[in-house]
Amino acid sequence: MSATTPRRKRGIALAAVVGAALVAAAGVLPAAADSIAAAFAAENDAAMNRMMAAMEIKPSGDVDRDFAAMMIPHHQGAIEMAQAELRYGRNEQLRRIAQEIIVEQQQEIAAMHLALGQPLPPSAPAPTQGLSATHTTNSLPHPHTMPGMHMEHRDTP
Repeated sequence: MSATTPRRKRGIALAAVVGAALVAAAGVLPAAADSIAAAFAAENDAAMNRMMAAMEIKPSGDVDRDFAAMMIPHHQGAIEMAQAELRYGRNEQLRRIAQEIIVEQQQEIAAMHLALGQPLPPSAPAPTQGLSATHTTNSLPHPHTMPGMHMEHRDTP
């Protein structure tokens, strides 16, 4: 197995999305950049706080359930951070990466639910529908919804 797994590559990509979005925000007018960067930072802080709180579980004694109970909010946090990139980011390559992160993390969340015999949440519109690079704050579905997903899994980056 190589030192850089697909999961690690996605983690690196997520970090790149967050960092690049902050850099991209600095390239616009100073006042606008400040408000965009502040909104982006606030959304990411909120996503991180929700994720960290949801990951604090009381161990059940079932390693598999505990793993999923911590990983599902971790993946949901990545989805929310990628949604913020789609709301505020301008770099089309990073926006495509953010879209891929959303799809891949949703698929992994679904796979964990299925592995534990848990039902999937009902389908909902894709969280990226209606988002553009215009820095407007389009409303998204509730951050804990999981749109319907295609369960094909790729092992290639």
